[in-house]
Amino acid sequence: QNPDIAITDNVLHFRAQGHGAKGDNIYEFQIEFLEAVEPKPVCRVTQRQLNITVQKKESNWWERLTKQEKRPLFLAPDFDRWLDESDAEMELKEKEEEKINKMKIESRVPKDPFKHLKKGYLIMYNLVQFLGFSWIFVNMTVRLFILGKDSFYDTFHTVADMMYFCQTLALMEIMNSLIGLVRSPLIPTVMQLFGRNLILFVVLGSLEEMQSKPVVFFMFYFWSIIELFRYPYYMLSCIGIEWKPLTWLRYTAWIPLYPLGALTEAVCIVQSIPIFSETGKFSLGLPNPLNVTIQFSFLLQIYLIALFLGVFVNFRHLYKQRKQHLGPKKRKMK
Repeated sequence: QNPDIAITDNVLHFRAQGHGAKGDNIYEFQIEFLEAVEPKPVCRVTQRQLNITVQKKESNWWERLTKQEKRPLFLAPDFDRWLDESDAEMELKEKEEEKINKMKIESRVPKDPFKHLKKGYLIMYNLVQFLGFSWIFVNMTVRLFILGKDSFYDTFHTVADMMYFCQTLALMEIMNSLIGLVRSPLIPTVMQLFGRNLILFVVLGSLEEMQSKPVVFFMFYFWSIIELFRYPYYMLSCIGIEWKPLTWLRYTAWIPLYPLGALTEAVCIVQSIPIFSETGKFSLGLPNPLNVTIQFSFLLQIYLIALFLGVFVNFRHLYKQRKQHLGPKKRKMK
């Protein structure tokens, strides 16, 4: 019970409470190995025995286990696991052959000649988007500190061109998903891009009355903060780098930011509905004998319902991703 096992200076130190030849007592021993071993042994305790596994630093043949030539009296070989020198050489040879065969099989798999080109494109795409949204975020933040609340009313005129560029470029994410460049699911990607571009190009782009609303500031601010974590995470993933703080932010920041972003989008649509109703812009008049006009404001009311359904779909998708990347890992029994 309560085994204390450690390896220091190539010596295994063992100490535990047990019942043996000396009755209930403390039993301990030390073994100095012939050659270098890994300093972290693996211990497994069962009801009838205790197994300690020590790994050699180099897989080569040892003439004996301990540095002292005379074997300790309490030490006996386990012949079920024993290998003599010829057996050990055969085992190493089999491992080498297995490694060579694996390399041959991998070499038969056709390689993608455009692999590096695709990776370079994804790195550049994520970098450009990150720089674009960073410019929007920094610009809005600086103006907020300098002008205070007055910056709310001209946000659109200040950053609209860059937001147009970033959101137009973001349409490539649908293409990336369709052709298999990325493993992102198509439906959440389409829903998010459709919602943002509808508000940006149709609602804000066509109604000057909406461009000076304070809600535009908050909506653009939440959009840009989300992307400040998303795009650099994907960019580093392209080159096989994972920075844990960034991974945590990527799969955690959306929890407050997505509801706030969806709320600002809903407020923006609600504020635009009376304007579309009054002006009749984008309304569709059906020919006689129906003589019915489909108001664009009515379509926006329907979209409001779809917006919250889309938020639920995106939340579910992001929650699964968060659980996959940040969920508890299964631990091996020691």
